[in-house]
Amino acid sequence: MRSRWSDADAERIAGEFAAAGRELALRVYTARLLGAERDLVLHGGGNVSLKARSPDLFGDEADILHIKGSGADMATIAPPGLPAVRLAPLRRLRERAALGDDEMVRLLRAGLVDPAAPNPSVETLLHAFLPHRYVDHTHATAVLALADQPDGAARCAEALGAEIGLVPYVNPGFLLAKTAAEVFDADASVIGLILLKHGVFTFGDTAREAYERMVAVVSRAEKSLARGRSPVFVPRALPAAIAPAAAVAPILRGACARPEADGIFMPFVLAFRTTPAILDFVDGSDLRRYAEAGVATPDHAIRTKGRPLLVPPPETGRLDAFANEVRAAVGHFMAEYRAYFARNNARAAAPKRELDPLPRVALVPGVGLFGLGRSTRDAAIAADLAESWIATVTAAESIGRFESLTEAELFDIEYWSPEQAKLGQAEEKPLAGHIAVVTGGAGTIGLATARAFRKAGAEIALIDRPGADAATAAASFGGLGLDCDVTDRAAVSHVFDRIAEHFGGVDIVVSNAGAVWQGRIGEVDEETLRRSFELNFFAHQWVAQSAIRLMLAQGIGGCLLFNVSRQAVSQGPNAGPYGLPKAATLFLMKQYALEYAEAGIRSNAVNADGIRGGLMTPEFIAQRAAAYGMTEAEYMSRNLLKREVTAEDVAAGFVSLALARNTTGSFLPVDGGNLAAAPR
Repeated sequence: MRSRWSDADAERIAGEFAAAGRELALRVYTARLLGAERDLVLHGGGNVSLKARSPDLFGDEADILHIKGSGADMATIAPPGLPAVRLAPLRRLRERAALGDDEMVRLLRAGLVDPAAPNPSVETLLHAFLPHRYVDHTHATAVLALADQPDGAARCAEALGAEIGLVPYVNPGFLLAKTAAEVFDADASVIGLILLKHGVFTFGDTAREAYERMVAVVSRAEKSLARGRSPVFVPRALPAAIAPAAAVAPILRGACARPEADGIFMPFVLAFRTTPAILDFVDGSDLRRYAEAGVATPDHAIRTKGRPLLVPPPETGRLDAFANEVRAAVGHFMAEYRAYFARNNARAAAPKRELDPLPRVALVPGVGLFGLGRSTRDAAIAADLAESWIATVTAAESIGRFESLTEAELFDIEYWSPEQAKLGQAEEKPLAGHIAVVTGGAGTIGLATARAFRKAGAEIALIDRPGADAATAAASFGGLGLDCDVTDRAAVSHVFDRIAEHFGGVDIVVSNAGAVWQGRIGEVDEETLRRSFELNFFAHQWVAQSAIRLMLAQGIGGCLLFNVSRQAVSQGPNAGPYGLPKAATLFLMKQYALEYAEAGIRSNAVNADGIRGGLMTPEFIAQRAAAYGMTEAEYMSRNLLKREVTAEDVAAGFVSLALARNTTGSFLPVDGGNLAAAPR
């Protein structure tokens, strides 16, 4: 590791945050330097602090500890992410023999200078008990590879030297803070502390000194690993043909979905990772031993649980057998987790409430790893932490034998209330964990529909024709944008595989892409009819087929939604080339409802009419108004309610059908009221 300190960048940050004071601005700068190193911290891990004198809300000068807020991301932190806590009351706590976790959290909040500030880090007391002005804490991979060993203390002492104090493992909180302070007091010349099986602290009188001491300690650890490193994992024998991630993910996702009442499932989003290092790890013949040994650092436990789900290698041609093996593995994982909880809850001073027993990381030989979460963000966090854990275990195994926390220690940190608070308690949205795919997604109705599903909590994949810039449209709300000609059956199948690899599968498909061809039916040419049928009928079939393939692999149901159009049930003059395939698509919707209901897959449609934009260009509106002998304003409000219908109205219709768990084979008119187009 090398220092990334730059005088120019430091001055730029000092200028940007001048109102917070130079010392705090430089604290922000070095926190960001640490946060940018994936081998040091990930997703809110680690923490930093600054001791300074500054005024409180009453204007009185006081000794203050600026400490990273709990769960804040150091890579993007700003001064408000380092709440100020009065230092003197914190230091008095060291005199106590014990301090309960809940009381500690209350006291930390009571010490905040600004009562509206975020919760201080759960390791605030450790920072407070050390005398240095700047204190840095990371979970450096190289240091953990030394510290996560049966003889970790000896290895760290040999590699890092006498300048570093060694702190035995103690559960984070008050007792760890006291223990670390006692180790420092025994030799105040040290520049840092190694918390065995946890991480590393460095400190100094300036932001640069504390930061560069962290760089120096990590660099020593890296050099020690490089000297002693040997080949690590003996590979296992794998089938000749390994199924791809796109085929594995829906099976895994379905097996891990939590069943609710009446056949409803609470699914996870998946995040896939594969690299040569990951494959070396998951393909090892001794995978079960080292993969189930435990977490690399306590911080990972609340995001990844204590161990991953292990499944057999997926062989092409026997995915049905693989699906059965995965379901059995998930069942075994859940049973073991419940037994683990029962054993350790029995000894807890205060009974705990069991978390859900499903895995958050899955390792698949020949394929890679999957992170699981109730959102794309949570799945990515689990996958990133798992990749970091693999790097730590690999390095540890290259010089010795990886050793983690005991089961009791793991339970105590996983169910430690200050750590659980990092996960938040926000109520989930109705479509959380669901994957929604929208074709024609960059158009007026498609984009409005995608945004409505995103607002309801779904993760979104937008599909549109090349040149429509689906990626830019999707980026506006954090979705996945993909180019695809939906009239090309092979291209549609391929793009759904990409969605499965990215998100893990699909739950809801809004088959929305379409275009208008006009002509008097007795005079229209064959090419016009064929082009209209390719997009307005066959494309819906190709999309539905690909979606059904993934939904059946998941085994947790699904929802097909078709944008049909009023023309399917109420013909208009010169609209035959458009209405004929739309009528066929309405029948298609009902056929899917009939044939896949037993798999829990619903099929419904929205019959929209008169939506400005997309198909209804100004030119088209003028043509259709003339065909009806109306003004354009009259044409756009030709309904019982006498008002124009919008794309957002159509989007609301699609979302309502997705949430209608017991509705299938139905179509919903969204047209302001048109009795001629109403179902009868």
